[in-house]
Amino acid sequence: MRSVAGSEPVAAPPLTREAFERTVRLVSSARLREAVMAPLADSADELALLAEIEGATSGRLIAEHRGRGGLGSKELVYGVPHAHFINASFAYARPRQPNRFNPATRGAWYAALNAETCIAEVGFHLTNALAEAGDFNAVVEYGEMIASMSGVFVDLREEPAHPSLHPDPAQGYPPGNALAGQARAAGHNGIIYPSVRHAGGTCIAALWPNVVQSVVQGAMYRLTWSGGPEFDCVELA
Repeated sequence: MRSVAGSEPVAAPPLTREAFERTVRLVSSARLREAVMAPLADSADELALLAEIEGATSGRLIAEHRGRGGLGSKELVYGVPHAHFINASFAYARPRQPNRFNPATRGAWYAALNAETCIAEVGFHLTNALAEAGDFNAVVEYGEMIASMSGVFVDLREEPAHPSLHPDPAQGYPPGNALAGQARAAGHNGIIYPSVRHAGGTCIAALWPNVVQSVVQGAMYRLTWSGGPEFDCVELA
């Protein structure tokens, strides 16, 4: 049990041992294409030199070599398929801007049980970004990264009113980060929770890189905004 000042004690969220054979994360198609430096090099030696220069400022490569912020290099994964995608999701936390279950100094692998939930979540945040820019005209493409996960998770599926699930980030993210910090301290693998942006959807935040297993690339999707906040989504052949 835990208590909040001036209130009755609140039961800690339940734990569950789960094995998910298939979870889905959407990754920008720009990250799936050939290395951006490749067209600038005339030889393998030149490409290696450019890669070294790029590595000096790459958050993922810095994290892999010596850690970064709240992320230790020994926590990252090496020698497994798509390790760079896994590591990047933890290394590229947004400075001064936490997410629902990760602080500004450490990322997480956010996924869902199906693509529809991922599209709703990604579309919501991109729509907000376009609103801030004042221009609802955009075309973006995303690819599925399909992974398995298993272990002990904090389970909020039966607690939709949990403070961390408040739709307003200013109200939901602070308790979400507190919960994630407690889960990491206890060694739990992540948090399962009802999607805040897709009714009936289920999301998972993996809190450690090694929780994300057997990653393969799946389908591609194109999201299009044509002057308004509503967007269309099509699966690409």
